[in-house]
Amino acid sequence: MNNLTILLSAAIMITTVACKPKEKADLIIINGKVFTIDKENPGAEAIAIKGEKIIAVGKTTSISNLIEKGKTKVIDAKGRLVIPGFNDAHVHFGPLDPDFIELRYTTDPSVLTKKVKEQVARSKPGVLIEGGHWEHEMFFDKKWPTKELIDKVSPNNPVILERADGHSVLVNSYILKKSGITKNTRDPFGGEIQKDAVTGEPTGILKEKAVDLIIPGDIKAERTPEEREAITWNGYLLALKEAREYGVTSVQIPGKADFGEYEKLQKEGELTTRVDIGEYLTGDSTELLKFLQEKQKFPQDSDWIRFGYLKVFIDGTIGSGTALMFKPFADNPKSSGLEMMPYNEYEKMVIKADKMGFQIGTHAIGDKGNFWVLNAYEKAQQVNGKRDSRHRTEHAQTLQSSDIKRFAQLGVIPSMQPTHCITDKRFYEKRVGIERCSEAYAWRSLINAGAMLAFGTDYPVEPLNPMEGLYAAVTRKDRLGEEGEGWFPKQKLTMEEAIKYYTLGSAYAQFMENRKGMIKPGYLADIVILNKDLLTIPETEIMKTRVDYTITGGKVVYASGK
Repeated sequence: MNNLTILLSAAIMITTVACKPKEKADLIIINGKVFTIDKENPGAEAIAIKGEKIIAVGKTTSISNLIEKGKTKVIDAKGRLVIPGFNDAHVHFGPLDPDFIELRYTTDPSVLTKKVKEQVARSKPGVLIEGGHWEHEMFFDKKWPTKELIDKVSPNNPVILERADGHSVLVNSYILKKSGITKNTRDPFGGEIQKDAVTGEPTGILKEKAVDLIIPGDIKAERTPEEREAITWNGYLLALKEAREYGVTSVQIPGKADFGEYEKLQKEGELTTRVDIGEYLTGDSTELLKFLQEKQKFPQDSDWIRFGYLKVFIDGTIGSGTALMFKPFADNPKSSGLEMMPYNEYEKMVIKADKMGFQIGTHAIGDKGNFWVLNAYEKAQQVNGKRDSRHRTEHAQTLQSSDIKRFAQLGVIPSMQPTHCITDKRFYEKRVGIERCSEAYAWRSLINAGAMLAFGTDYPVEPLNPMEGLYAAVTRKDRLGEEGEGWFPKQKLTMEEAIKYYTLGSAYAQFMENRKGMIKPGYLADIVILNKDLLTIPETEIMKTRVDYTITGGKVVYASGK
């Protein structure tokens, strides 16, 4: 038992109701092991909720006085762990497509052929076939897939299969032909058309901005407006169902999300997860920023649907070999990754957006990419003056040791996804070399330097389930388990810390730490009750932990029946 667990136990014994409201509660949780994240009151037994907010936290005997017979709903936690709802700080959340071909964890490339063939058989000629989450490093031959895998089963349908990181796609010859991509087509800036070393012909792999060469007009699926509306609506309902079953009560979406759809869901009483929606920023146009500023006026005092941050890309990924590095990749000495735009252009964009009051989140994975981001944020402070901007580095996977302290110094938030570590560590050393791996996913180093982390998943790049992220943060081991202390164990976190950065840390990243991310009077009643005690169970049980109750805004939106 660690020191914080002992402290929690002691706090439960001595804590009293944090406030004594005269009003009775709508919902009460009793007999729980409540990990509040609140430093002033770290542990408790019971919680009282009125409307959307917590009104009291303390011992079961005291909180029970707020029960109004026949009106107050009571949940007996029976000793189970109670924590704040999970807040996914980086998630590409949206409607799920029932026709999407799921390829996650595929080890045999022939599965791509089989699944595409099956979907083509269910589709009309010309209809787009989409799928993804394949990872060639998991294939038994560890080779990039090629168009030949899918050409023979899709002669009359366009096919796009995204790699797990979303930064490379496999397309068939149908798309290459329609888009005019040939052996003579040059790589666009920030992109790569992978070509056969012997023939020079495109292999079907398009990386980064080369994906933009695909001509959309020729690959759109033909559906009636009514069909599209029904599929979209049901897709949102499926996504929200998945979120609440995993205890995810808040999501922060970088961009490409529809405010109107979420407003409709809220109006219909179907919105069970709070949503921040950002926008992609692709240039420093004043007109574009003014347009986005109008969206930024979307009620920031709203607790349900809010405008988030501006998302910018500076590089690619380690998996696709496109992250921007200072030194060439160990397994590809000819490449040091791809920059998505020249540094000067990026810096001007950051300075202008910062001056207009936006929060900026930049995708940066390589050590040089993160160096550029920190430099631009520092320059914006020098030009515009320092403010509580809470600019973010999305992913921050590989860092120079000298840059780690700059996050806290500049007030920059490392928005990180722990599962990327245990997914990517299979090929990280091969790609970047052991020396650079020592500061990869440097959670402990960043915390020790004073940074506030924000945790998420990057779903659907990684699974939405927070238990996988917590497992990754405290073990740095493969999902199937392994002997030893984990990959570069000096960077591991305690479970208490991992939960904190998945709740309060994420709330801080969205300027909501004053009303979300803790179990505390006056805070939003976003709460999760788990079937296992994450603070004491062995690491082999973490990913087996399930949510028994999800409460969002004081309402039980999911109950497992236990």
